[in-house]
Amino acid sequence: MAATKRIILAVTGATGMLYVTALLELLRRQDVTVHAVISNAGRKVLRLEQDLDPAELRGVDCWFDIDDFTAPMASGSSCYDAMIILPCTAGTLGAIAGGISGNLIHRAADVSLKERRPLLLAVRETPLNRTHLKNMLAVHDAGAVVCPPMPSFYQQPEDLQAMAGHFAGRLCDQIGIKIPGLKRWQGPERAE
Repeated sequence: MAATKRIILAVTGATGMLYVTALLELLRRQDVTVHAVISNAGRKVLRLEQDLDPAELRGVDCWFDIDDFTAPMASGSSCYDAMIILPCTAGTLGAIAGGISGNLIHRAADVSLKERRPLLLAVRETPLNRTHLKNMLAVHDAGAVVCPPMPSFYQQPEDLQAMAGHFAGRLCDQIGIKIPGLKRWQGPERAE
């Protein structure tokens, strides 16, 4: 029997909290332990968009404070399998690109990069300026995957939850978690 995957979920203050709840719903159905951290702005946006506090998010096994540099995710010896920053603000992208560890999200991302563990940044910003693009290239070159929440429409989602669920499934693909029943492109008239 395979060991439980351990992932870090970091939530920052960009719009897109619908993706967070969709991802957690998928992970709850898998053998995954989720340790999470949320920025102060992330708390506010979660309340505005989903009318939730972090403690109300189902699927998080343990929350860590944004300033807790003694949290397991602040050390490479803690051996997480992956980290997802969803949504990822342009400010968080910039801090990671610059190697700045101003809070636990930045530090955990830095640890993921130095340990060569999967790091996904669902950067939520538009339009993008030159600095954003340079920062995306910098984190890519350091080993991260930049995966903006750009939904696909070939599966013809019935509602926003289905759209968010499909994108969340694609994030799971990136960290080696295959979601049963996730619609995948099979060509015209065969999409499943």
